[in-house]
Amino acid sequence: MTDKILVIGGTGNIGYPLIKYLNQKDISVIAGSHSPNKAAKKFQSFDNVTVKGFDFLDSTTFESAFNGINKIFFVRPPQLANPQKDMFPFLKYAQQQKIDQIVFISLLGVEKNPMTPHHQIEQMILDLNLPYTFIRPSFFMQNLDTTHQLDIQKNHDLFIPAGNSRTSFIDTRDIGEIAGIALLNDKYFYQKLNITGPMALSYHEIAQIMTQVLGTTITYSKPSLWKFRKIMLKRGMKKDFVNVMVMLYLITQLGNAKEVTDTAEKVLGHKPRTIQNYIQDYENYFK
Repeated sequence: MTDKILVIGGTGNIGYPLIKYLNQKDISVIAGSHSPNKAAKKFQSFDNVTVKGFDFLDSTTFESAFNGINKIFFVRPPQLANPQKDMFPFLKYAQQQKIDQIVFISLLGVEKNPMTPHHQIEQMILDLNLPYTFIRPSFFMQNLDTTHQLDIQKNHDLFIPAGNSRTSFIDTRDIGEIAGIALLNDKYFYQKLNITGPMALSYHEIAQIMTQVLGTTITYSKPSLWKFRKIMLKRGMKKDFVNVMVMLYLITQLGNAKEVTDTAEKVLGHKPRTIQNYIQDYENYFK
């Protein structure tokens, strides 16, 4: 059977490079999107991509998105912080459709952190006996040009409550390619892939590298978790999303994000991108 893959969140930092990879391999893709018109414009130059409306919270969108597909890729939308309510109906539907494989972007160290939504989603997939591949990346480099972009652009500062801890950042473009490889190779069935970038860095070091690459002084103000939470809520971010971020940065402060593995290099067949590669490629996002 020729694979036909449902990619949920295909316009995102991981989904888009994944779809680009699959398109180069002539794999048929259904891009499930909460904003199908916007997604259709993004994929209009792709030969094998069909866009369909999809919403985790609206089960009436499931049937059309699932039609004819045999594999699924998904990332948890950050605003959906209650897996039992937000994700279980979707996963139960996938079980009923006898899906061949579900690839979920989880989180490095998730097995030690049962309070995270990622842990709970992994457990649901296991309980439903879905054929899985869990990709467990460290923090995304692209968090800097999304969640933290405002502070870098406006204040030239990394306003991130990570203390003096180190993090083995990985580029989402590498994660997307790893997901594509896992979807097309049976040897990754029932695998839990702990993937990181090539080194663990502190935010002090990242500020120094950004300063060198951008030619603008970038500082690291090292706010407390409490101050970070207060400011994010004041900016209008959803409380559940902010609470998950605070939990993840607490885990980081405890030293759980510093692990460096060679799994990404083994899957990709080459070294993953460095933070210098990322900052150079995304330079315009920070100005």
